[in-house]
Amino acid sequence: MKLLLSTLPVTQIDTECLVVLVLDGNDATSANKQALPLLQTSDPAVQAVAQDLVAMNEITGKAFETILLHKPAGLRARRLLFLGGGKLKNFSVHELRKAAGAAVRFLKGKNLKSFTLLPPDASQTPDAVRAIVEGAVVADFDPDYYRSDRKDLKMDAMSVVVPASSDQGALAAAVEEGRIIAESQNFTRDLVNEPGNRMTPTMMGDRAAAMCKEVGLKCEVHGPDKIKDLKMGAFWSVAQGSDEEPRLIVMRYEPAAAPASPVIGLVGKGITFDSGGISIKPSDGMEKMKYDMAGGAAMIGAMRAIALLKPNVRVIGIVCASENLPSGKAQKPGDVQIAMNGKSIEIINTDAEGRLVLADGLCYARELGATHLVDAATLTGACVVALGHINAGVFANDDAYYEAFAAALQNSGEKFWRLPVDAEYTEMIHSDIADIKNTGGRWGGAVTAAMFLKEFVEDKPWLHLDIAGAAWIEDSKAWIAKGPSGIAVRSIIELVRNAAAGGVK
Repeated sequence: MKLLLSTLPVTQIDTECLVVLVLDGNDATSANKQALPLLQTSDPAVQAVAQDLVAMNEITGKAFETILLHKPAGLRARRLLFLGGGKLKNFSVHELRKAAGAAVRFLKGKNLKSFTLLPPDASQTPDAVRAIVEGAVVADFDPDYYRSDRKDLKMDAMSVVVPASSDQGALAAAVEEGRIIAESQNFTRDLVNEPGNRMTPTMMGDRAAAMCKEVGLKCEVHGPDKIKDLKMGAFWSVAQGSDEEPRLIVMRYEPAAAPASPVIGLVGKGITFDSGGISIKPSDGMEKMKYDMAGGAAMIGAMRAIALLKPNVRVIGIVCASENLPSGKAQKPGDVQIAMNGKSIEIINTDAEGRLVLADGLCYARELGATHLVDAATLTGACVVALGHINAGVFANDDAYYEAFAAALQNSGEKFWRLPVDAEYTEMIHSDIADIKNTGGRWGGAVTAAMFLKEFVEDKPWLHLDIAGAAWIEDSKAWIAKGPSGIAVRSIIELVRNAAAGGVK
């Protein structure tokens, strides 16, 4: 999508469609219960067009409400779209991001290829422009790759109206920044969207290596021999049941002037298809288990953006890619595996495999010099039970590091909820035969999975992102298509940028 800035007066903008936001100014706590739609522009021509619609209550400002007019009087735009932004009191840059996405999704459905968005008068800032670009580019992604009757509904261009007096350099930089972040999120979604036969561990390694070459990252992709040489017994135990070879993907971003510390280690679960292994899953819905590499894909997408945004901090990205399948070679419940750090693990359930590959990935990130760790994984159904599909889970062993992540969320707009890592939960993964077991049972399953991973981070500040409930969107939203969401990419990028600015100690 071509992304442009326009400083023309609104009446002179020649566009297929001019998009104007409307907010609901009604405060439900006030005595006045009458909705007050607030047109988010002071332009007299647009105000005149809207006047009768507001008077007849056809415009309310309700979130994602759409009213499309053709040949609006007083404007060169061929269409005018009034788009609801929701309650004024709730409106933020994150709602603006969604609104831009909703505009793209709606207009694509009308077979339009370009449009111009008029931001609210108070929101024509670099942060707002970046959010608009992010929302629009993410919304342009559709997952129906393999349909023979697929229609080309890609949006060709979007213009954002900004004041002629604004800092054009800063706004242009915001456009580029938003494009990089959104395209990297879509890169992640593209990886997650691929079916298991078209995204094997080998293919995932190839895609990561090609991306790294394109953006200038160092990349190594290792096979079984290296995994065995490193004594990654936990990782290998998952891979041994499949005919497809595993891949250990290592990506490095090393700016020459970066300080020695911190070094951020990003570790992603890359299970390209998860049948559950011998502890096989029910067949209903198993086709979606192609998404079990969403954590690894998020790390690959984040590394892409980091390379292009160039924050002054060193970052190591590690993805442990494997299939988890049942066969005569597959590990069995009751087996004992030895992880890279020497810990012995009793396998209770072979479907608790993500924590096994992450365990060795975290150990390797420490060995390569990471001082601060982040892992991301579609790890537990228990996290979905706890938080649903709205929030992803975040666990942390260091309050200051968590606060840096919380600050990152303020910019990314992604929803994560902190869950506990209290020491008492460790008792639930105590094994009678080994150091620990790979599942603590039904109760507190998301927490005991985190406690398992905590055994492999030692004294390093660590964040665990359980994105199982938010990595796949079950139904299309006004601003984003059904399918992979690309969650965690934006938040990880912001965390790394915070680290470059001295916000991670």
